[in-house]
Amino acid sequence: MDAFSRAPLGKASAYAEHYDASLLFPISRAVGRAELGIHSGASLPFCGVDFWNVFELSWLAPGGKPCVALARFTVPAASPNIIESKSLKLYLNSFNQTVFFSVDEVRDCLKQDLSATAGAAVGVELVLPQQFSEQRIASLEGFCVDALSVNTDTYTPHPDFLFARTDALTITETLTSHLLKSNCPVTGQPDWGSLQIAYTGHPIDHEGLLKYIISLRRHNEFHESCVERIFIELMQRCLPLRLSVYARYTRRGGIDINPFRASHADMPLLENERLARQ
Repeated sequence: MDAFSRAPLGKASAYAEHYDASLLFPISRAVGRAELGIHSGASLPFCGVDFWNVFELSWLAPGGKPCVALARFTVPAASPNIIESKSLKLYLNSFNQTVFFSVDEVRDCLKQDLSATAGAAVGVELVLPQQFSEQRIASLEGFCVDALSVNTDTYTPHPDFLFARTDALTITETLTSHLLKSNCPVTGQPDWGSLQIAYTGHPIDHEGLLKYIISLRRHNEFHESCVERIFIELMQRCLPLRLSVYARYTRRGGIDINPFRASHADMPLLENERLARQ
């Protein structure tokens, strides 16, 4: 926990109303990846991005009138850092009483500060009020395993539940679940999510996969690391030829985080579209 001793997460915080980029707090991805056997300097076994959606962004126009927008951030999985989520909320609140002369200035400011904190270029898109009606609620494509009848009393990560039927032909399949839950490693607050797994390989046992997803229920890990754990353990236990793992977590503090990891760069990058629970 030494890595988080200076982070605002889990602590009482004063909310600044004027722009302050110093509020952003980076957390090295290397901390969570080392636990998965991915060491600094080694090539990553996946590519991908983290989609961040912000629903509480406001600033002042030159005449003092408030402006609001939704914001979408795309953080490369190869970036050395994630951005601690409470620090992002504090940083975004610092815009509340700050005058910006244009939407472009807000966008450029966000892009500069977030990229500096993540250590890589972060994509920034602002959705203005006149575009709100165009936003849709989507659903994850694939066969949902949640209705399968399983019995379990295992609520800590148990990759032994995962296996593929190596006597069967190779298939291409997409599976989903809405039963993903893990916990914040600092505060212990629950993180709720929906999961999509797409792969080509020997058929993954559906019941085992569902029991594995449920086994994360009491696990403490950040969203990004949790998805990378799922990816690595599926690769190790089921040996798919191609694999992608996509989680869409419900929002906290007006922010939701949605990591996507894939074994191959040519696998389709899914749309950053809100689910009903988000």
